[in-house]
Amino acid sequence: MQTVIFDLDGTLVDSAPDIRASVNKMLAEEGLEELDLPAIISFIGNGLPVLVQRVMAHFQIEEAEFSRLSARVLEIYNASTSAYTVTYDGVREVLDALSAQGVRMGVCTNKPREPAMHVLEGLDLVKYFDVVVGGDSFEKRKPDPLPLLETIGGRPIGDVLYVGDSEVDAETAQRAGVTFALFTEGYRKSPVAEIPHDVHFSAWKDFLSVVDDAQPA
Repeated sequence: MQTVIFDLDGTLVDSAPDIRASVNKMLAEEGLEELDLPAIISFIGNGLPVLVQRVMAHFQIEEAEFSRLSARVLEIYNASTSAYTVTYDGVREVLDALSAQGVRMGVCTNKPREPAMHVLEGLDLVKYFDVVVGGDSFEKRKPDPLPLLETIGGRPIGDVLYVGDSEVDAETAQRAGVTFALFTEGYRKSPVAEIPHDVHFSAWKDFLSVVDDAQPA
């Protein structure tokens, strides 16, 4: 593959603990009880605005409060140090290897671009990527194929591998006509067999062989 595009949360990084901390700070300000990590993970996948909507539905908060609460969570998250966000084991070694091979790399995430850059810069990952597209970079976000196609930037679809961890990523790849590699240890909600994919892997140390397997015959 000449181009590899990655999802961010649940794929390259485990960010759920930091997302949880930001949401729980907002909930504490609203006089509400905190959410545990499994609950937060169940809400992740369609971007911060949808996550906030799901939190509001959980607590039966009126829709009129959405703009205020969504902005507050984003404010808290952007001001955080991302102290609880870590790369999955083996990610950095894979990025080093792909970079050495001259593979073009990008990130296509539903996380707003500013906090996505905050995470990538904080973990010293941003240097690997030619382009970073966030959930607010365009009017549409995944699973609409537009953000992924814009991340690809006109390069031949057959030369592209998209790597993600969720049902949203799988649908995005399908709609864009891109080969999809599923990282099974992220934030997916469904069994692996029920998520459309070309190849899957559970450990980043196996990723380079997965890339070889994903190459067209």
